[in-house]
Amino acid sequence: MTAQPASDRLAAQFAFLNEADRLKSVLRATTLVDGSRPENSGEHSWHLALYALVLADQAAPEVDISRVIKMLLIHDLVEIDVGDVPIHSADGTAHASDQTIAAEQRAADRIFGLLPPDLGQALRALWDEFESAETPDAIFAKSLDRVQPVMANLKSGGGTWITYNVTAEQLETRVGAKIARGAPALWAWVRAQTCAFFP
Repeated sequence: MTAQPASDRLAAQFAFLNEADRLKSVLRATTLVDGSRPENSGEHSWHLALYALVLADQAAPEVDISRVIKMLLIHDLVEIDVGDVPIHSADGTAHASDQTIAAEQRAADRIFGLLPPDLGQALRALWDEFESAETPDAIFAKSLDRVQPVMANLKSGGGTWITYNVTAEQLETRVGAKIARGAPALWAWVRAQTCAFFP
């Protein structure tokens, strides 16, 4: 197989990076912690990477934090095409519906397909691993993805919990179970902080 010319490779890498910039325009339901405006998905991804760095001591011993950070930096790129599907919206099923999953798969094909094949396949495999949430790295990454909006809602006076009339049971099943799976001590601490909203 012939190696890709350096100029073509760089063009593909920058095509992907320029496309990724669009993630900064995707608004999420969750606000900034001060409640001043909606968070965008680019900010969310950066903040989650920082969560992984700072909360690494909450991970199981076999978790590779550098891989977790990589997953979190790319995990929401599909929202460029699909948008943010809030976990607490409507009846709570849209987030993991067949339609949403299929749309995200198509978006992943397109977005990671912009890269040179070797790099595109590697990042797509990392994204697929995150989505499947079966490896220790992905399980911990998913835990952080669920905990960050909880902290934003706590700091903003209830945020999306109020908007979507979230119940304690919904918090436990849609969020808590995922956090506890990868970081049980973290969920115990965070759940205690939510008692003012969910006694």
